[in-house]
Amino acid sequence: MTAILSATGDTAAGQRDHLLFTVLYNTGARISEALALRPQDIRGRSLQLHGKGRKTRLVPLWPQTLRRLRRWCQIHALRPDQPVFTNTRGAPLGRSGAAFRLALAVRKAAAQHCHSLRSRNITLHTFRHTTAMHLLQSGVPLEVIALWLGHERPFTTHLYVEADIKLKADCLRRLQPLTPPVCTRQRRGSHLLAFLEAL
Repeated sequence: MTAILSATGDTAAGQRDHLLFTVLYNTGARISEALALRPQDIRGRSLQLHGKGRKTRLVPLWPQTLRRLRRWCQIHALRPDQPVFTNTRGAPLGRSGAAFRLALAVRKAAAQHCHSLRSRNITLHTFRHTTAMHLLQSGVPLEVIALWLGHERPFTTHLYVEADIKLKADCLRRLQPLTPPVCTRQRRGSHLLAFLEAL
């Protein structure tokens, strides 16, 4: 995540990408939810996401994400009902445009900072999975993760537990098994044992 965010660049489009990817990672939002954001969706220290079936949920924001989001809206003089993320022509940024920008950032990150990204398939949905896994690994209860991600069925969230256990099992298989050390020290004879054996 750090390598991808660092690869977005300092241009206006790069700053927009950095903010979009940060919001995706911070909130675990679906890309459709993130692209639908309006300044009016900033509610105190939380962000209101409009999910599937017109369901809404509030997700807390990191202080730095909140500051960047508010500053972005202020710099671009966005009205409360305008889209936060737009393309160079001022139209709402689409899913394909966001995917294209992510692919550029991933390629740049793979070339400069994180060579392991070359063999990975990073999509916009990867941010959502990463958020869920990091919440799970931080000890956040499944019920809270389900609410955070807007899952209707607990089974969907439970898949992350299975993925986490699979990851741990894969790591365990890669480790070399420990073999007990061979004791080469010879035991000294015991005077008591010698006495008893002599009886």
